[in-house]
Amino acid sequence: MCTHPGWSSLRGWAAIVSSFATLFRSPQSLQFLLTDAMASVAGDTAWVVLDENLLGDQGGTAVAALNVFSRSEGTWRMVVHHGSPIHVTRS
Repeated sequence: MCTHPGWSSLRGWAAIVSSFATLFRSPQSLQFLLTDAMASVAGDTAWVVLDENLLGDQGGTAVAALNVFSRSEGTWRMVVHHGSPIHVTRS
């Protein structure tokens, strides 16, 4: 499962791979700076919480992300990616 900010949730390998191909095929140059990453493991499940700072030709945005992994037969695989836009409020 994959949820990109502002997109409907995607399910299944084909839909998820297609979504990332669309993002990276864009004529806009993208750079990801990952910050505030924290990983946790409980048995055969792990999760990483982090901020994805996306820089591109037309500015930047920040996304709070959660990646969940499952270990099966000694191999870790991402089973969930969820991203939510970070809205900065100024006081």
